[in-house]
Amino acid sequence: MVEARGPKRRVLWTWIVPTALAAVLLYFSLRGVEWAHVWRIIAGARWGWLVAAALTTCASSFLRGLRWRVLLNAAAHFDVLTVFWATMAGYLGNAFLPARAGEVVRTLLISSRSSLTRTYVLTTALSERMMDAIALVLWSSVVLIEVHPKPEWLDRLSRTLALAAAAGVIAVAVLPHTGSLCEAVIQRLPLPKGLRPAVLHLVDQVLLGLRTFHDLRRLLTFAAYTAVIWTLDGWGAVLVAQGLGVPIGFTQGALLICGMGLGSALPSTPGYVGIYQFVAVSVLTPFGVSKDDALALILVIQALGYVVITAFGLPGLYQGRAAAKVSGQVHT
Repeated sequence: MVEARGPKRRVLWTWIVPTALAAVLLYFSLRGVEWAHVWRIIAGARWGWLVAAALTTCASSFLRGLRWRVLLNAAAHFDVLTVFWATMAGYLGNAFLPARAGEVVRTLLISSRSSLTRTYVLTTALSERMMDAIALVLWSSVVLIEVHPKPEWLDRLSRTLALAAAAGVIAVAVLPHTGSLCEAVIQRLPLPKGLRPAVLHLVDQVLLGLRTFHDLRRLLTFAAYTAVIWTLDGWGAVLVAQGLGVPIGFTQGALLICGMGLGSALPSTPGYVGIYQFVAVSVLTPFGVSKDDALALILVIQALGYVVITAFGLPGLYQGRAAAKVSGQVHT
């Protein structure tokens, strides 16, 4: 009975904390909003701009698959479409499931089609996210140099996260070289005899995943993809704004995307409801954008994201499951 309660409590908390946070952020984001005006802004959208933004999101999503493939191909070889479909299936999971469960989804889809362990694949997926956060901190810091007035909360957050980003860089650089130390520590821990080999294997796979960034060519390729991806996302926000008649330029669009990316690290409900609304209002209103315009913009950006993710995520999930069944039959 006690063992059964543990998982249930953990699942419950994965919903309670994000839902409470979303409720608080929505309260502050939606106060004083004229929903009739928000709807008029959305209803008057120029669809050509939104289609262009959706195509930009498609291109960005495809590049994200290519970027993850750079890390996975350090230990195996995957074709482009296999990783793309798994990536989109993972984003579909993040859009509809709590606790970033999509990272587990894409890990299972890739590991089921290769000899790579789930720990290794998950480490590459989480390392990709960590490097994304580092890139966003750097990007937001550079953009904010020329921004006046600065959104104070984002400025403070960027400076705080800069320390975390530096710690992340140091961890990626140093941890893969600590294999012998980790093994010695684990050998000294009072673990059950049968558990120690499993822990040693787990740590070895994590360090192997982090070591993918130690190849200079691979690191530069990953960085180049990252720069193009976030630039495309920034322009995508600007295209949506143009379609809605919201007056922002690339600087504001880039800051919005940075805020969304950094905000997604918080415990969130599926689709980052609440967090994205708060980010949009906090980032854009200091630039003279009304709260109504900011909310209309973020709602359309989220809607377009859902359309693209669903359009590619469902086929990706189907492709992955079908391939996993075939792989299972072959091994049988």
